[in-house]
Amino acid sequence: MFLRAYLCHWTIWFGEMYKKSFFIVFEGIEGSGKSYQAKILYNQLKKITKKVILTREPGGTKGAEIIRKIILKDYFEKNKKIKFDKYTDTLLYLAARNEHLKNKIIPALKSKKIIVCDRFIDSTLAYQVYGKKVSLRFINNIHKQILGKIKPDITFVLKVKKNSFLKRLRKRKTRNRYDNFPVKFYIKAQNAFIKLSRNKKDHIVLDSSENTTLLQKKIFKIIKNKI
Repeated sequence: MFLRAYLCHWTIWFGEMYKKSFFIVFEGIEGSGKSYQAKILYNQLKKITKKVILTREPGGTKGAEIIRKIILKDYFEKNKKIKFDKYTDTLLYLAARNEHLKNKIIPALKSKKIIVCDRFIDSTLAYQVYGKKVSLRFINNIHKQILGKIKPDITFVLKVKKNSFLKRLRKRKTRNRYDNFPVKFYIKAQNAFIKLSRNKKDHIVLDSSENTTLLQKKIFKIIKNKI
């Protein structure tokens, strides 16, 4: 009852005061609960305003989703070691991002919408640069061309304990190649996410080992205060 009254009060305030776009990103390794928390936040915001979208990377548009299917396929022919070079793989991610930006993110920003996005730039840096040793300069040069001045207003980095993310991955009915990396790769990637967040006011690291309502409320409260 209290939460309903609280949301009603905030809806009135939001309608009167909110007149700009806001870009929210959730980052973290597989099994961190980022997709789940992004969806929860989107549903909470949708009760308050129609000017909110939920999207993801790689993907988010028809063209980018086609690229996503290629990226996430677990090798390309069964029983054959056919896979893309790490730079080809990275270029596919960046191509999907360009499609996503041009056809969804930029139009949403211009329409003064709230964007809730599952993965963005930090995932590229954590996985491709720190994980696969792709050149940071290579990625930065492409980002300068496709991003311009666009960057998230706030990034939630969800860190998770080893036992928790492994348990979640085992429960997944459908898996892609990013769900099948060695445990040490996930730990390395998570450390990279945390490192990328240091000394950044627009990055907030939260423990998501337990996906409780307390975590959901904390995220919602942070967004309310930011907006």
